[in-house]
Amino acid sequence: MALTLNSLILKASHSQVPMVKVSHRDLKLVTKCCSLAAAKKSWSPGPIGSAGRLRSELSMHMLAAERRREMFKSLEGWVESDVLPLLKPVEQSWQPQEFLPDASLGDDEFYEQVTELRQMAKELPDEFWVVLVGAMITEDALPMYQTAVNNLDAFHDCTCVSPSPWARWSRGWTAEENRHGDLLNKYLYLCGRVDLKQIEKTIQYLLKSGVAHNFDDDTHRGVIFTSFQERATSISHGNTARLAIEAGNKKLAQICGLIAADEKRHETAYMRMGEKLFEVDTDYTMLAFADMMKKKIVMPGSRMYDGHNGNLFTQYSAVAQRLGIYTARDYADILELLVKKWNVEKLTGLSSQAQEAQDFVCSLPSKIRRLEERAQARAKEAQPAPFSWIFDRQVKL
Repeated sequence: MALTLNSLILKASHSQVPMVKVSHRDLKLVTKCCSLAAAKKSWSPGPIGSAGRLRSELSMHMLAAERRREMFKSLEGWVESDVLPLLKPVEQSWQPQEFLPDASLGDDEFYEQVTELRQMAKELPDEFWVVLVGAMITEDALPMYQTAVNNLDAFHDCTCVSPSPWARWSRGWTAEENRHGDLLNKYLYLCGRVDLKQIEKTIQYLLKSGVAHNFDDDTHRGVIFTSFQERATSISHGNTARLAIEAGNKKLAQICGLIAADEKRHETAYMRMGEKLFEVDTDYTMLAFADMMKKKIVMPGSRMYDGHNGNLFTQYSAVAQRLGIYTARDYADILELLVKKWNVEKLTGLSSQAQEAQDFVCSLPSKIRRLEERAQARAKEAQPAPFSWIFDRQVKL
């Protein structure tokens, strides 16, 4: 483009278009506009007309961003009263050590507890360990999730000690989630059924490659993603607990059940946020919901890699689907739940674009279920695959 980013901002500040203070976070919006402008023939080569249109579009984006910041600020009292109470005080929270052998006891008693844990673990099949390891790896990627939430414009906390209720939720949620990976990791270490080095490599690869969540710094999209994801995680851990209890492993079932209960509480918090956003910013939230569903809710562990298997997540997901841990039907059920919880079908007064988005979202669950039936038929033809997490033993997909 003939105009640089800095000159565009400078020229816009002298135009007749109302402007707001430009923050570092607004520069991301400016960059997006410039990229969009460069891609459109209508923006070149005429410097006068194109600059004017670009100044106008930049101003509208920044004004919209400023209005949303003000909206999030106005909701801080609501977050304080309706969301933060869903976090448990530390002194009332369970801790991983309560469900693991106690190393502070005498050697005999400690070894006895470890031996009992390992004996119970022997009763569980390889396919169970694949889904449990996959769940643990997903939980252990928590640093990426806090980074993503902290980057949302409502939660943004550049100091990491902000007193904002939004930021306090993010830190409290992270503190509770951190126990999940800790507990599962230690259990897997003690059970003796898995190759922990391969698991640790997978975690490091995942943290290095990142998570493709598709919501950038947009709070509306981020809240929709986390509402969906917390529900999915609660279902997954709950179904893992079911398999453990069926195999007679009550302790492991209790562990998975506790984690599922935490995820359920967090799901409630994010769903409340979504409900509030639909109430105060209906049109934009509806558009954001449809956009996230068009992109699809990508599972956090989708970029798993163990150093060998480029199809690791696909194969892990196939095992989870076959065992009923988390399925395409669950995906459709979660979407249907969000539509019902947020009264999406009953929304009125929408713009024409938001009405189209509403129709798209409400019709999607039935389409997903039809696709799930086809996927089930294909899954019956899948061949077993080795998993490095369990010393390359083969598991049916």
